[in-house]
Amino acid sequence: MQQPAVPELAHTHTRPIHWVATATAVAGVVALSSLLPTDSATAAQVPDARPAAAPPTTEGVAFPLECGPVKAVVERKASGDLDGDGRPETVAVVHCDAGISTPPDGVYVLTHGSDPARPRVVATLVDPKDRFTVRDFTLRDGAVLATLLGYSSSGVPTCCPDLEEDAKWQWHNGAFVRSSPAGARSV
Repeated sequence: MQQPAVPELAHTHTRPIHWVATATAVAGVVALSSLLPTDSATAAQVPDARPAAAPPTTEGVAFPLECGPVKAVVERKASGDLDGDGRPETVAVVHCDAGISTPPDGVYVLTHGSDPARPRVVATLVDPKDRFTVRDFTLRDGAVLATLLGYSSSGVPTCCPDLEEDAKWQWHNGAFVRSSPAGARSV
């Protein structure tokens, strides 16, 4: 049997005293480090390189609404990112400027096209031909929410809708999908 060239060293066999010594040394370093002054850390948000896009305006938009000799009026609008692309869309409730009665509303989604100065209509959520008036319109969590007032028959006067329906539109697989959480009810 050949003898090793280096004699056996005492520190190559661990004993409990070695573990105690190591633990004591680590505890000493931790204790000393807590006594030393440190610079306070600060967190700063790095600004996004892209400027935030302004939502599309309704000015000068040709809404797909037939008003004859009167003009289309934007009753309400709200903006938010509906399709998750990081750019805001604008949803507008629009009707013809009728002097009497309650004209039906159209609900349209606008986005910036290739020319940001000329927003365009990309979706019709409520068609005025369906004779709904929009109430309680809002955008929340990437969804369009509205209460629609409508008519049970063509004999109901336009001043007095007799149906109420909650509606929600949300972007899903490249289109706005409508759901009616509460269903239609009489007013």
